Amino acid sequence: MIELGLAGAVAAPGLARAAAPALPPLPEDKKLGYALVGLGKLSQGQLVPGLKAARGAKLTALVSGDKAKATRIAEANGIAADAIYDYAGFDRIANDARIDIVYIVLPNSMHAEYTIRALKAGKHVLCEKPMATSAADCEAMIAAARNADRKLMIAYRCHYEPHNLEAMRRIRSGQYGKPKLVVTDMSRQSTLSDPSDAWRLDAKLSGGGALADMGVYGINGARYLLNEEPVEVRAWAQTDRSDPRFREVEDLIAWQFKFPSGAIANGSTSFGVVGAMRFDVYCERGRLRGDPGAYYGGNRLDVFGGPGQGPVELPDIDQFAREMDWMADVVRGTVPLVTPGEEGLQDVRLIEAILQSVAKGGATVKTDWGYKRAFDPGAVVPVLPA
Repeated sequence: MIELGLAGAVAAPGLARAAAPALPPLPEDKKLGYALVGLGKLSQGQLVPGLKAARGAKLTALVSGDKAKATRIAEANGIAADAIYDYAGFDRIANDARIDIVYIVLPNSMHAEYTIRALKAGKHVLCEKPMATSAADCEAMIAAARNADRKLMIAYRCHYEPHNLEAMRRIRSGQYGKPKLVVTDMSRQSTLSDPSDAWRLDAKLSGGGALADMGVYGINGARYLLNEEPVEVRAWAQTDRSDPRFREVEDLIAWQFKFPSGAIANGSTSFGVVGAMRFDVYCERGRLRGDPGAYYGGNRLDVFGGPGQGPVELPDIDQFAREMDWMADVVRGTVPLVTPGEEGLQDVRLIEAILQSVAKGGATVKTDWGYKRAFDPGAVVPVLPA
């Protein structure tokens, strides 16, 4: 089975700081239990530590096709031997009261199957992005959550990350004037020698190479920074098919979104150039830059022109702990579901539209499907966690 590899803050003038004093962790018996499905790089490097740091959640079960690896991780983290599941016996989680939430951390093509199975087992689901490899699979996942009366959240950690949230709030404040242009660049070098890259370069498993893996940050980022949805897209690709990495997926893809306000977003992604995860938002009287803007840590926010020029001082947080805590609070009913399945569906539909435009040589593809997000993260998620 293949598994996934991968101080106070200065507020903008006129904006109240949306943060409360830090609260102590909940007692262990009040924390909600997570099962991690897939024990690759992200689970081991970020999610297991994140659950140790979480205020209201904890690791209670593991699902893996590698029994030895799962046993080693379980023993290191105090997980009971009977809370280790393989994929064949996955559905037995229905009888495990220690599991409240299942976090799907598998290759993209497996998201739909295991999300639906977890929901049918009566568990809430946090699913990695992109939500799935097709809009049809996304719709099936949303329907399964509705039928099971369980929560389905997509792991858009930047919706809960301080620098991105502060950028949203400053743009919404209007102090820099109307935003007119967003530029996002998401790229890195990939290698077939790394199993966690190999599946991302497999069209069936990934659903789109760099576009599905890193491009989704730019697609989603343009949308949440502007707080509106694109009505059309044009896109182009440049791929060297002699490179063994790109036999099945595109390498460099660039796209342009047009928004109802008249704003334009230029995005790019590649698995064959130097790494970058950055955004720029050009407003009438100022520019906001996140460079880096979507790393696991070490993000920045800088302002050029307008109020508060210079670096915006915000602390690093454990983004994964906050995201998993937020999901736990969604289940408790104390916070809104900011990144539901419908948010994931919108991005997958936009990925499909970008690939349609690429196939048509950059032809315009209409994307005005009527989607409106239920909650603006810039309005409802505090910049810093309580």
